[in-house]
Amino acid sequence: MNGIETEIKDRFRSIAAPAEGLFKDNGSRFIALAYPVETEQEIKSIVDSLKKEYHDARHHCYAWRLGYQRLAFRANDDGEPSGSAGRQILSVIDSNSLSDVLIVVVRYFGGIKLGIPGLIRAYRTSSADAIANSAIIEKTAAARYRLRFGYLDMNNVMKVLKDLQLTPSAQDFGMDCSLETSVRLSVVGDFLKRISEAGATGIEEICNQTNQI
Repeated sequence: MNGIETEIKDRFRSIAAPAEGLFKDNGSRFIALAYPVETEQEIKSIVDSLKKEYHDARHHCYAWRLGYQRLAFRANDDGEPSGSAGRQILSVIDSNSLSDVLIVVVRYFGGIKLGIPGLIRAYRTSSADAIANSAIIEKTAAARYRLRFGYLDMNNVMKVLKDLQLTPSAQDFGMDCSLETSVRLSVVGDFLKRISEAGATGIEEICNQTNQI
């Protein structure tokens, strides 16, 4: 590492709310449905729900990407020729540098086969239309901490939070004090050092999360 610290990139792009796109070709309809998501369980629930809602459709192809590092992903062709659907949907997510996003494209077959080039165009175009109709937001990956400290150290602890622009919650101020706060990943190291020096006797990481900013 040569003494050089790697910068933690904790911000990433996502979408604010569900959005829809549409593409038609030779009688086939491709309905693209984009959703903001954070877990694979959430994704499964949405896909299962859409398969029930659009039960008369020929295909329910989808792709998703998760996490601030954008490492988790999947693409599913749901019976379409390999690489013609799910991978094309994922390419739209990636070309827009998005994460925590699921796109499901529901296809109603119009009776005329489109061929591989036609399917690629259809799945890409419908997915791009859904993203074009989305509100793009920036999210921040953060870790949530619970702090414990003595009453006499309260001012020191609160000063650290103020300096790092952190918001306290679940506060309990007695002789033994506690609070919770979310810390963006890029400042966690500085936060832990300073909060320990401020007199915190207990520092517990509760969970990792993402916040819209």
